[in-house]
Amino acid sequence: MELISTHICMKKDIGVHDNLFGGIMMAWLDEAGAAFVTQKIDTPRVVTVKISEVVFKEPVKVGQLIKIYGEVVHVGNSSITVRLEARRHKPNTGKQKLAADLEMVFVRIDEEGEATPINEKVRRKYEEKTV
Repeated sequence: MELISTHICMKKDIGVHDNLFGGIMMAWLDEAGAAFVTQKIDTPRVVTVKISEVVFKEPVKVGQLIKIYGEVVHVGNSSITVRLEARRHKPNTGKQKLAADLEMVFVRIDEEGEATPINEKVRRKYEEKTV
């Protein structure tokens, strides 16, 4: 898996139980996934169409980092599926624990927001992950 992004949990990001608010984590995952896919399929024109079940496995506290990693799972005609892991990272020890993981599906779109095929060169690159 490749490191996509790193975020620090700040006071403004926590919920009533002093943990990172789940909605903030979801926004970070969506943004990281879109950035990752944009680089993989050579276009900034992508939209999120599906997010698998997300299970929050570890709480994240103020001052801890979230490192988001990703990998391509499947490339279709106009869609790409990626697996993301959000890992809680303690800066003082360097230890990481899985905080959340999921799969996301993005679709490449044209200027009018319609699905459009992913470049053939890109599809060939991920041939083993294309059905």
